[in-house]
Amino acid sequence: MQPLPLANGEQRSFFDQWLTTFAGYVRDVDYQSARPLFHADVLAFGTHRDVIASLDQWVDSQWDNVWPRTSDFEFDLGQTEVLLSADGAMATVVAPWNSTGYHKDQTPFDRPGRATMIFNRDGDGWTCTHSHMSLNRGVPQESFADRPKKAAS
Repeated sequence: MQPLPLANGEQRSFFDQWLTTFAGYVRDVDYQSARPLFHADVLAFGTHRDVIASLDQWVDSQWDNVWPRTSDFEFDLGQTEVLLSADGAMATVVAPWNSTGYHKDQTPFDRPGRATMIFNRDGDGWTCTHSHMSLNRGVPQESFADRPKKAAS
């Protein structure tokens, strides 16, 4: 059996930076800046919807229900794996993440989860075409912070 097709250092560095950039937009509740990282017809799964078939639907049903209600979002780059197709046209990123959730009384709780993201090469760059982000088992599904949005759309 062949080993997993892990990305090399340069490729891995790109995706680590992508994850860091995206996590910053989540922390800033900056939908507008995050949008160009994703294909307009991205297919996604998330806490609030089973299948989401466009970026607009994902923003409305998932991002808007999570980003303003949580804080401190970041990917665990040390536990992240990046797989690259043999032709270099598709990548899969498997990444645990953490954030802070808030109970109704605003007491914080750890809100860990995991993500699988699929990227397609688009010219010289990469676009995320699929994302599945979910909470770890036992983590409360709802969070009740009310942080302001930096840029909504």
